[in-house]
Amino acid sequence: MKSYKIAVIGLGYVGLPLAINFAKYYDVVGFDKNKLRIRQLRNNIDINNDITKKNFLNSKKIVFDFDEKKIRNCNIFIITVPTPVDKKNKPDLSMINSATKLVSNCLKLNDTVIFESTVFPGYTEEIAVPILEKFSGLSYLKDFNCGYSPERINPGDKVHKLQSIRKIISASDLNSLRLLKSLYSKIIKAGLFIAESIKIAEAAKIIENAQRDINIAFINEITFVFDKLGINTQKVLAAASSKWNFLNFSPGFVGGHCVAVDPYYLDFISKKNGYNTNFLMSARKINNSFHSFIANKVINILKKKINPSILVLGLTFKENCNDIKNSKIFEMLNILQKKNLRLSVFDPYVDRNLIRKKLKKIKFLTKLSRKNKYDLIVFCVKHDLFKKNHLYYEKMLKDNSFIFDIKNIFKNTSSKKIITL
Repeated sequence: MKSYKIAVIGLGYVGLPLAINFAKYYDVVGFDKNKLRIRQLRNNIDINNDITKKNFLNSKKIVFDFDEKKIRNCNIFIITVPTPVDKKNKPDLSMINSATKLVSNCLKLNDTVIFESTVFPGYTEEIAVPILEKFSGLSYLKDFNCGYSPERINPGDKVHKLQSIRKIISASDLNSLRLLKSLYSKIIKAGLFIAESIKIAEAAKIIENAQRDINIAFINEITFVFDKLGINTQKVLAAASSKWNFLNFSPGFVGGHCVAVDPYYLDFISKKNGYNTNFLMSARKINNSFHSFIANKVINILKKKINPSILVLGLTFKENCNDIKNSKIFEMLNILQKKNLRLSVFDPYVDRNLIRKKLKKIKFLTKLSRKNKYDLIVFCVKHDLFKKNHLYYEKMLKDNSFIFDIKNIFKNTSSKKIITL
């Protein structure tokens, strides 16, 4: 029986849980170019708070390194690096192409390369494979094979973890598919879905997040409409949700690595093939305008106040995580700052040093105090740590002031001090 040694390239939200879980059964090298990240992982520290010290200790077959030489004796390479967009919202393939080239320098006969990063349909076989062939001198399907198994990690989610989410697998040939099935079935308890081709698996991943973007865009747009009509959107959603097949999405900011990014990958490959994704890009335009809508709502609420003070709660792109990547809340703050409003922000998950440049002239609080009084408190993120009794926050308000509960955290209260969408 052939023994496998796995290299996981990229140790972020996707790669680290994967490496830790595979290390329960196989020898694993967790590789990342970020030397600080490697030093932290060697000390059983995950700044994303996804992996506990106990998880590290239970995975004894893992080595963390930033030295390319350490992965050369591996025979399975799993690439899990980010695939963002550039300033023009075009796919930025620099990291995944670089990781692919790195792997090509280590590639040997009968090795397998598996991609988990989100890409547009066709990337693996039309872009990555030529890179692997060019720099390894080996031939695809003859000397090495590829697989694609899209990640489904949900940062901050303590329920839907790697093991409990059904996983798509696909491969270049039947033997490689058997290999992927053997590998992933060890760590994925929810089961596997076998896609007929790598392109189908790539396409499935890209539409998962595009669909969510579209659904949120619909709710955001009806929020704009109902605001004009003087109708409370949250009460409309509560009523509509009484129907069994109504999809209960909520209005909100759309940022992060996936939902706000992946539609652009689909739009890119669509345009290359002669079709403009009008509906998809309309959804993007709506979601990219939500922060302006909220900023204008805040300005309107405070229009009769003189030199008002505002407390903004939550900066991350989603609840219960420390990631501020593509968070639209900063764009909202920029609009409010131009109105010379006195702004304070608080997010218990965020490292102050990481956002100092983003928060010029904005006060970042390290803790909340009821000694400070505000004209408006704005809830932007639904962190579990914010889910206290509304009276706790009302004691931080000045007279005739309000809480703007964008995320509907206090949906069961009838307090007249709470404004919802």
